Amino acid sequence: MSSYIWLVTGASSGQGTEIALAALRAGHRVIGTARDVDRARRTCTEMEQLGGKWIKLDVTDDNTQSVVAEAVTQYGINVIVNNAGYGLRGVLEDLSMHQVRAQMETNFFGALAVTKGAIPTFRFQRNGIIVMISSASGFSGTPSQSMYSASKFALEGASESLAAELEPFGIRVLVVELGAYRTPFQTAVEKPEQAISEAYKGTAADEAARRITAGHGRQAGDPVKAAHAIVEVVTGTGRGAELKDVFRLPLGKDAVSRASVKMTSFSEDVERCKSLAEWACFEEDYEGYPPL
Repeated sequence: MSSYIWLVTGASSGQGTEIALAALRAGHRVIGTARDVDRARRTCTEMEQLGGKWIKLDVTDDNTQSVVAEAVTQYGINVIVNNAGYGLRGVLEDLSMHQVRAQMETNFFGALAVTKGAIPTFRFQRNGIIVMISSASGFSGTPSQSMYSASKFALEGASESLAAELEPFGIRVLVVELGAYRTPFQTAVEKPEQAISEAYKGTAADEAARRITAGHGRQAGDPVKAAHAIVEVVTGTGRGAELKDVFRLPLGKDAVSRASVKMTSFSEDVERCKSLAEWACFEEDYEGYPPL
């Protein structure tokens, strides 16, 4: 694409703000979404100073798909960044089903609604890029954040299928797996003493929650650098020149480390189970099935 026009959801704070500003500073046009546009204008004044625009959007609203479809047509958007989301802390036993469903509604179904709004125009024009902001926890589950991990695992699973579905139409899907970044993200998550019940004190979930909380403000991840990395990988410029065809983009030393540990563990399980797995089939060879 010769020009990039971005729609960034949840652009009023944290990593979303940095992605929007990085794209603007790179010379692109950006439409940022926020649930409260007036508040977004006050807290992120650079957005409009650099030429960006705001539109009102809550990704959990029933009209999300139509709002995005209209914006894509009106502004000529060809890059969607599904950034809106939040973290939920607590073990499954302690969480209500309302909390579980709300987490999935924002982080997973919200991203799908935004994506569905963009696909028809992207398919018609035979180009477009869909960026899913995931997490290291979307590839390697985190105790004390099981439902947050679930929402990101679901997003990554859908994205793998979407990438294959949309590739014939020239549409690219990019999954960004962020490690621990120095944004306000963790300040919105309940502290361990509030979220971890007595029965789980001293367990892996409690220890993980306390470690994450204690590390807030000292995370190794630089959100400004992450934003620049995302812009460069999307546009195939700078450090992203050789990465225009990657599907997963882990960002942060911890994201790389966690992915490596997960892949090693998974490979070991596959090798250990291979004989049993291959035994559990009919003797006949059904050529071409299942589809690979």
